Amino acid sequence: MTTADDPLTLTNRTALITGAGQGVGRRVAELAAARGAAVIVNDVDQGRADELVDRLRATGAVAIAAVADVGDFDRLGAVIRSAAAELGTIDILVNNAGNRGADLAPQVRRPFWEQGPGDWALYLHVNLHGVMTATRHVLPLMRAGGYGRVITVISDAGRVGEINGMEAYSGAKAGAAGFTRSIARLGGRIGVTANCVALGATRTPAIADAIADPDFAAKVLSGYLIRRFGEPDDAAHMILFLASDLAGWITGQTIPVNGGYSLTL
Repeated sequence: MTTADDPLTLTNRTALITGAGQGVGRRVAELAAARGAAVIVNDVDQGRADELVDRLRATGAVAIAAVADVGDFDRLGAVIRSAAAELGTIDILVNNAGNRGADLAPQVRRPFWEQGPGDWALYLHVNLHGVMTATRHVLPLMRAGGYGRVITVISDAGRVGEINGMEAYSGAKAGAAGFTRSIARLGGRIGVTANCVALGATRTPAIADAIADPDFAAKVLSGYLIRRFGEPDDAAHMILFLASDLAGWITGQTIPVNGGYSLTL
């Protein structure tokens, strides 16, 4: 299929999706493969990565696993170089990996004034350092090829500044957004665009336990104009639009996919 036939096609592109073993990342990988991309499945869990690779290959897609902690500079770099050598290059990077900082149960978190570096380290390691590390290793490939799409998944917490123990998480996500804007400025002259997708409460394993409580779910949804939780498809469709040739003149932006949450603040 050519771009003229389907402007959303990703045929002849190679996409690296971090944190692709479950949730939004998994759906991005599935839809990217369905649109013709070769997919590099990154996850910290070998079993999740291998299961998804097998599933994608069963559909006829090209897929390989790249198992690493996104915050581990040397290990992630090694698996990215190996994947790029096998598949030729990497055209699309989806910085999706995150941790459970979006746990919506504030009673399990301590106030910021009682926290210390140990409380912040994991949020920063995955949500900020992981974004920087993956981008650092992929950008030379994009620069060499004169083409690239970097899409960073952040949270509305990074836009509005959540409290009740989520201050460091919010800061990490805001940092990832600022970093991605810098990559947009850096990449503009070398054919690389960089954008963020900011998600509201999305039905993924990270929040499944919390929103199983009907009262808590209703309280969360009271802040949304569209009274339902986001689904991985909602996020994946925007991410893959930004990965496509249709989005070639969009860069340095943060696009909310959040059911109108930001309008209720």
